[in-house]
Formats: sequence, structure tokens, C-alpha cells
Amino acid sequence: MSKIAIIGGGAAGLMLAANLNISSKDHEIVLFERGERVGRKLSATGNGQGNITNLHVTEGGYFSFNSADTERANRIIRTYDDTDLKAFFARLGIILTADDRGRVYPASRQASSLTDGLRYYLQHKGIKTKVGCLVTAIEKKGGGFSIRYKTEDTPNNRYDNADFVIICAGGNAAKNFGTDGTAYALAQGFGHTLTPLYPSLVQLKTETKKIKTLKGIRVSPARVTATWQERGAQKSHTVDGDILFTDYGVSGDAIFRLSAFFTHAISTGVKLSIHFLPEFTTETIEQTLRKKRAILPNLPFEELLGGIVNNQVGRAVIKSVGKEDLHAIANAVCAFELEVLGTLGFDYAQVTKGGIPVNEVTSELQSKFADGLYLAGEILDIDGQCGGFNLQWAFSSSACIAGELNGKY
Repeated sequence: MSKIAIIGGGAAGLMLAANLNISSKDHEIVLFERGERVGRKLSATGNGQGNITNLHVTEGGYFSFNSADTERANRIIRTYDDTDLKAFFARLGIILTADDRGRVYPASRQASSLTDGLRYYLQHKGIKTKVGCLVTAIEKKGGGFSIRYKTEDTPNNRYDNADFVIICAGGNAAKNFGTDGTAYALAQGFGHTLTPLYPSLVQLKTETKKIKTLKGIRVSPARVTATWQERGAQKSHTVDGDILFTDYGVSGDAIFRLSAFFTHAISTGVKLSIHFLPEFTTETIEQTLRKKRAILPNLPFEELLGGIVNNQVGRAVIKSVGKEDLHAIANAVCAFELEVLGTLGFDYAQVTKGGIPVNEVTSELQSKFADGLYLAGEILDIDGQCGGFNLQWAFSSSACIAGELNGKY
């Protein structure tokens, strides 16, 4: 009887087990999860609503420190894309629907329904799930692998003679779900290297002098542009969405989405430019201010933007200009600049940027250093935009490995 050990009961591990077309009567498939239940992070995705993929995943939207690795990830995504994922869940009796931004959710809008569907399917397939098991080491012994793990009651346990081991235990983000970066060491034990790691899809720390009166104010819609230097060239990206001002900087949908592009470059300088009225041009706003000043010559200077933007935002914008220069004020409404100083870190991030380089695994995601060892999901140096891209990578990479293992039997 052959043995397959899956390390990690998150999205990648559950999907991998679900896609293995291997009889549990002839093969032992065991999934190790350090938490007390599988799929905890999956059950929380999309603010609990289950943003599982995106209609635009095949168009790109993925990042890596190696551009060739990014293209390899895109090929894997195209092989098992959002259409395949929807068909898979349809077989489990789960209907998926998309919103106007292409984000795909279960019709129930309950992420837990996705986890339940996978969990029940694994039970049906006879796959063993070991929860509360923290894998501490994997060793190559003879023709197989020996897995060391500990439980609350027993610190030294072994699972021996595994023919295949798949590490899909996540990255370094959101350690409250058990993804605290310790799984990297399992792969490094076989000679794999690790890129620098950065939080992604995360709130941003910025200079606060200009926004200290704006804590708790949400602006929607806003247009936010980030500019930064990368490999000797200036880069920029713009998103539309809501922005929430905080005591440390900025949060909100637009910030989470934008952060995916540049958190690795913050140390070299990143600036945000906020357009508070993206439907209007600088010229239109300046003309409005001139007409307003002509009709209301005695209106206090700091109230000039009342009725145009949120009152507190207007006062902050005018204070940042410092003088009654209507052209400069209009420009500041359309390009309110903040310097990014950092992020709130991995505890608040949804995803890890960086990981095990993809060029250290084969096209089927098997380790080049140990036959029978595979890596899937966030542990690899692939991360995606906000909106279901990262879960699709978890599902696509695990389906790639499942296809490889299915072909061996």
C-alpha cells in the first residue's frame, strides 16, 4: 500500500486531497493539520463570504521575485482555472456566483459552506485527517519519507514510509490561522532556499501629520495611485475603491488591493496619491471653488471645500496647502499625497509575498532536491492580487500536483 502525506489542511491541502483519484482501499492518504479543524482560513476568506476565485485569473495578476516563475504560475492557473474550479464545486452541490468586479462567491455568501463541502467530500473518499498535529520535521529515509509531528498530548510522533509528501502549509501571514512561517523550514531541510518575505493585502502605515484629524473617516469611491522604484525604473498602479483613515495611516478596500503591488519596495520609497473625487477633473473642482468664492466672499477659508468633499477631509486638504490658492487646493483634492512608511505586518496581512522559489520545483511542482516531495500554494514565491487570485493559486497548484500523482497510479 502506498502512502501520501499532505501537510496542511488549508485550501491547497483540502483541494489536493479532493482531486486525488486514488482509491483509499489501496492507498493511504493522510492530511496533517496543526489546528483543531481544517479550512479555518478558507472559512474566513472574503470577510467570511468566501471570495474563492476571480473571473480574471487567467489574465495575470500574479507576482514573483522571478518573472519567469510568474509565467510558470500563470500557465498552471490557465491549466486549472476559475471555470474548472466552478465545475468542481458544482459537483459538490455548491453554486458559485460572480459580482461586478469578477469576484466569485458561493451563492450562500458563506465561506464555511466551501470548507464544509470539501470536508464532507474527503470523509466520503475515506481520506484520513489528523488535526492538532504540528509537523516538525520531514526526513528522507530509504525510498520514502518519515514525518515527525507533535500533538498536545504527545511531543514525539512519527509517520513512516510515506511515498509522497506535499507541503501546503501556507506562508507567514495570519498566524492566528496557523500560518506562521514555520513550514518553510520543512522545505529548507531538503536544500530549498527562501526569498525575502513581505506582508501583502495589508493595511499601510503612512505619515500621519496631514491626516491626524481624519481617523475613522471612510471615503468612497476614491482613486489611489501608488508610485515606487523597482529595478531602476519608476512603477505605478492605480485602483478605485474605498479608503479608511486610521491613527497609523490608511486601510480599506483600495489599500488592500493596492498593497499587493509594492510592499516589497517600501524601504526604497512609496508614495500614495489620493483622488477624493475621481469623477471630476482638477479644472472642474477649481472652477467650482472660484464660483463659490465669488458668491461667498466671506466664507472662512478652511470651509471652502464644504459640500465638495467630507468636511473634515476638506479642512485637512486645505491645511495641507496652507494658503488660499484655489488652483493648489483643487490639485490637492485630486492628488493628496502620503508617504508610505510600512505595513501593519504579517499578523494583519492576508497573504505572504515571497517564499520558496518556483525554479526549485519542476513543472509538476515536485522538489528538484527530493523525489516525491511537492510544494503547493502560498509556501511558493507566488502571490496574487486581492479578489480571489490567491485562493485560485492554492487550488490550481494543488490540482497540478494531484494530476501528477493520479498519473502514477
